[in-house]
Amino acid sequence: MATERGVSLVGAGGAALDAEVIIIGAGVSGIYQLHLLREAGFDVRLVEGGTNVGGTWYWNRYPGARFDSESYSYGYFFSSELLAEWNWSEHFAGQAETEAYLNFVVDKLGLRDLMQFRTRIVAATFDEPSATWVLTTEDGTQLRSRFVVSATGVLSVPYWPSIPGRERYKGEAYHTGQWPKEPVDFAGKRVAVIGTGASGVQLIPEVAKEVAELVVYQRTPNWNSPLNNGKITDEEQAEIKATYDQIYHSCMNSFAGFVHRASRKHAFDDSKEERWVLYEKLYHQKGFSKLISNYRDTMTNPEANAEFSEFIAEKIRARVNDPVLAEKLIPTDHGFGMRRPPMETSYYEAYNQPNVQLVDLNETPIVTITEAGIETSDGERAFDIIVWATGFDGFTGALSRMNVVGEGGQVLRDQWSHGVVTYLGAMLPGFPNFFMAGGPHLIAGNFPRATEIMVDYISGLLQYARTNGHTFIAPDSDACAQWTDEVREAATIALMSEKSWFRGTNIPGKTHEYLAYAGSLTKFRERMDAMDEQGYPGITFGSPARV
Repeated sequence: MATERGVSLVGAGGAALDAEVIIIGAGVSGIYQLHLLREAGFDVRLVEGGTNVGGTWYWNRYPGARFDSESYSYGYFFSSELLAEWNWSEHFAGQAETEAYLNFVVDKLGLRDLMQFRTRIVAATFDEPSATWVLTTEDGTQLRSRFVVSATGVLSVPYWPSIPGRERYKGEAYHTGQWPKEPVDFAGKRVAVIGTGASGVQLIPEVAKEVAELVVYQRTPNWNSPLNNGKITDEEQAEIKATYDQIYHSCMNSFAGFVHRASRKHAFDDSKEERWVLYEKLYHQKGFSKLISNYRDTMTNPEANAEFSEFIAEKIRARVNDPVLAEKLIPTDHGFGMRRPPMETSYYEAYNQPNVQLVDLNETPIVTITEAGIETSDGERAFDIIVWATGFDGFTGALSRMNVVGEGGQVLRDQWSHGVVTYLGAMLPGFPNFFMAGGPHLIAGNFPRATEIMVDYISGLLQYARTNGHTFIAPDSDACAQWTDEVREAATIALMSEKSWFRGTNIPGKTHEYLAYAGSLTKFRERMDAMDEQGYPGITFGSPARV
């Protein structure tokens, strides 16, 4: 059960609070967190570095950016009015539509007046005598709150590789994770795209339609499979509206938060002919059904995984005209699903265009970026535009770059350099009154369904503390250690690539560990739902010191 300790209500120097709770980040989880805490009567403010709401869907506005979870499984379910009034136009909405949706939600709920934009937090320091947090912005302004909720997102810190010469390039350069609001003119240009992860896979076929020349620099191919997107018909719209309860139930009672139904069969329960019939059916279904609705041991049985990987490889060979090029686009270092597989639309067909070329960086690595373009071991090419589709410092990046200082002056990035330790993915040992609505140890899958669980938990915990007169909330070290062991154990069950941003291997010097929680969303949700009636085990609470 919870324990208790006493703290003072008085801030350092008698400083007043700017808000009882400050939320950092105006993405999907930050918006929901703000709504719940306002509805619960908290004095709450949200700060955001951008000029508007959206989070991931504000910054990632590159051509082709869109959901890989079905739109109607991704949005908010807590309001019947929101569900009734918003109509998704596509099964997998693009960035512009998603950004518009989040603005619609904020305005419908009347949350904008509680948001402060153009406010990037660079430091957060816990003041132990008052048990409050002091947040410092880029311009040196300080904000003080009792509690902080980090809603900075899983993918919010773009990674720029340390390739020599990048600063001297004189053409246009863009990172997919920091795309400008103004449209980029690709028409007739010579364009390079560095990286073939999810953002590159979405962007490449779009850019290929416009450019004079597109050269793709690939280090590691992925098991990309068809998104099978399409417009939502009037009949489908009516069906979605009528079945939102079932859609939500399917998501929240699934392993990873997706709408797809899981299979109960093992791969080798069926004959090879029967298996191939299923694979073909899944290949033409939407989104992550290829993984979620596949045989239940596809991600645990190496033989089953190898067979489905070969099925996908055959599809790639059939779609790419040049057989040598096709082999370069097929992964050899991991099986399907061992890294989150990007969902694509006409990605492989783009390489059949005469204006598109692939450079394999394993054969001809980049030597330097020049003033005119890119030099590999095979020589220099000049480009008008270089697009860096090089991914993110996932899960921990936003907080690692922020100077977060907890009890005893311990710095979060230093603590994480030895491996991430959390309690339920929501709190950190040594950092009281600090919560994560989406960070390391978050459930992997359809992220909004996972962050919804975290936000509900944080809101319930804060209400429990207020009801009982507590102003200090901290996870117990033993509870943190036990939970982190559970995270690590869960990561050993499924087949997973050692080279993945989920393990931090894309960032030089980052500790290699599985950063998400690979356990069941359903079981985790049930655990979190029961926390209030159990008195929040694993948490130390504190009451105001009595004079």
